[in-house]
Amino acid sequence: MQHCGLIAILRGVEPHEVAAIGLKLYEAGFRIIEVPLNSPQPFDSIRTLRNGLPADCVIGAGTVLTTDQVAEVKRAGGEIIVMPHSDPLVIAAAKQAGLACAPGVATVTEAFAALAAGADVLKMFPAEQLGANVVKAWRAVIPAAVALIPVGGITPENLATFVTSGASGFGLGSALYKPGLSAAQVAQNAVKFVAAWRNTQP
Repeated sequence: MQHCGLIAILRGVEPHEVAAIGLKLYEAGFRIIEVPLNSPQPFDSIRTLRNGLPADCVIGAGTVLTTDQVAEVKRAGGEIIVMPHSDPLVIAAAKQAGLACAPGVATVTEAFAALAAGADVLKMFPAEQLGANVVKAWRAVIPAAVALIPVGGITPENLATFVTSGASGFGLGSALYKPGLSAAQVAQNAVKFVAAWRNTQP
């Protein structure tokens, strides 16, 4: 997150294309890439990314729902567990496995419960429903050291509004990658996002 506060979410990516896409994302400046587990053969894609990209690029899994999936992600070489919800059992499994964990939360109550369970960062989901004003309100009560990561509906155009409100970074889905896009098209989107992000940094 210190290098670049953007997380690439490759929902629907296939193992045969993920290496080229991952390389383009890395070249653009991304250092965290997530393969949601409802993608085709996600553990193969996670393994391919981990084996093909430099060690400073963190590879993880999204849409992690169970403790068994946490174990599979670790076996595939994943380093971060991203969840749409904040099940404390899954958070605990991630931490016991030595993995970072980003649970999905939509209320302050969920946020503090996730932190108490061991969450490393908070995935504010869905961001298009919560909006920048909610990020600002949360930032007033969530410890400054805790990263708030809005996910859902983030674009290069609205990213700055969320940063001004206190967002620490973003998870980027279909505006960055969606099934059918070539590695070159993903690279174009990635460059726009990285430029928008860097424009918000002091």
